[in-house]
Amino acid sequence: MFYRDERLALFIDGSNLYATAKALGFDIDYKLLRQEFMRRGKLLRAFYYTALLENDEYSPIRPLVDWLQYNGFTLVTKPAKEFTDAQGRRKVKGNMDIDLAVDAMEISDHVDHVVLFTGDGDFRPLVQGLQRRGTRVSVCSTIRSQQPMIADDLRRQADNFIELDDLRDVLGRPPRDAAAAAPREGTQPAAARTQPPSSSAAG
Repeated sequence: MFYRDERLALFIDGSNLYATAKALGFDIDYKLLRQEFMRRGKLLRAFYYTALLENDEYSPIRPLVDWLQYNGFTLVTKPAKEFTDAQGRRKVKGNMDIDLAVDAMEISDHVDHVVLFTGDGDFRPLVQGLQRRGTRVSVCSTIRSQQPMIADDLRRQADNFIELDDLRDVLGRPPRDAAAAAPREGTQPAAARTQPPSSSAAG
């Protein structure tokens, strides 16, 4: 439930939202995402959180980060940690939970409604804290993937649950082959679809 006169802030857990959309089989068009929530209320800020490898100028997420910075999003990044797991596979880890939580609490006095794009159960205390301050909280994730991408306790705690699959036609990008043949003006570059995994989807 949204009210047209309420002040909104979006908090996007980048790697989690990427994993959720991938599990549903579509790509997010961030221009359309921002426009959708501008229609739902008075959008004050849209934050996007992701970890980046230092000195990696050719990271597949770099085009998305650059596009978001020029198109109305507030980017919050930190250096990612790279390591090799027991099977010898290269892994990248970067946890942005604390950064997101601190920013959300700081802005809570200036907004009426916070929308969290994540399914990570670690954010339940944040939702509780925002609610105690009188801020409504919606959480956007999915329960329609083969394995639900949202922790049940986070879904129960939120004031509203937004099923990402229901927004497929509103903010989904066209299929990759069609997008390559006829890119839509003003949308982020095709390379911006990639987001390195950094944490488990539902915490």
